[in-house]
Amino acid sequence: MIAVPRFRYWLPLLPLLALLAFVYWLDSQVQQEGGSGIQNQRHDPDVIMDNFSATKMDQQGVPRFLLSARQLRHYPDDDSTELDLPRLTMLTAERPEVRMSGKRGLVSSRGDEVIFRDDVSVVRAASAEQSALTLRTQSLRVLPDQDLANTDQAVTIVDANNTVHATGLEMDNKARTLKLLSHVRSEHHAK
Repeated sequence: MIAVPRFRYWLPLLPLLALLAFVYWLDSQVQQEGGSGIQNQRHDPDVIMDNFSATKMDQQGVPRFLLSARQLRHYPDDDSTELDLPRLTMLTAERPEVRMSGKRGLVSSRGDEVIFRDDVSVVRAASAEQSALTLRTQSLRVLPDQDLANTDQAVTIVDANNTVHATGLEMDNKARTLKLLSHVRSEHHAK
């Protein structure tokens, strides 16, 4: 009997092994290109609105706050929203109207937080108990649904009789309080 080399039994499997190696290599190339595509995704807006305006109502259908901007841009890669010249007006029947503005703004992905930047101004209208109040800073984080605002930046507050300078502020519009965090200096203006 003639001995047949054993490698001849494996010979039909060689094309199958080569095909398997090619498929493995091709899969690894596709995975690398797909992964780098996610990392190199562009930060382009998917929505641009000029002269944007939105009104949020309370449960009774009464306007609660108004948000407007010269331009709104939404970016899908990080779900961020940028605003040019944002304006926010907080309305309640029992408290004076509060208007906030800045040169630039950001809205959180859930829409519950607005950040104003650059030349930020907050104006609280006068009421029977309080004079009008103006607040200026460079950055302000606002939670409109909770009537809260805060900053860690320098703040100047002016009302009918006082000018106050401080670093950092916590504002609670429901409680009608302003908490100044540090470096507070006050000037009283006699009438």
